[in-house]
Amino acid sequence: MSKERAKRRALLEAERAERMRRHERKRVRRAAMRRLVPKVRVGRTGKLFARRSRAQRAVILTIVLVVLALVWLLIDSWPARIGISAIVIVATPALTVLVLDRRI
Repeated sequence: MSKERAKRRALLEAERAERMRRHERKRVRRAAMRRLVPKVRVGRTGKLFARRSRAQRAVILTIVLVVLALVWLLIDSWPARIGISAIVIVATPALTVLVLDRRI
C-alpha cells in the first residue's frame, strides 16, 4: 500500500514540476514579448477628435461653419437648407478621414 502511495505521490510531484516548468517558460516568453512590443498604446483614446491637433480641429470647425453659413445665406428653401446642413454634418467625419488620412 505504501509503495502505491509513493508511486502516486511521485507521479503527482512530477506533474506538478512539469506544470511549474511550463508556467515558467510561458512567463519568460511573455516577458520577452513585452520587451519587444512597444509600450505606446495604439488605438482610440476615448476622446472625440483626440487624434487631431488643435489647429486641425480649428480648421475643420471653421470650414464646416463657413459652409453652413453659406448654405443658410444662399439657399432660400427651408427643406433644402435643412437637408444640405444635415449632409454637411454627417459627411464631415468621412471627409476628414479622407483628407487627413486618419481615423477619428
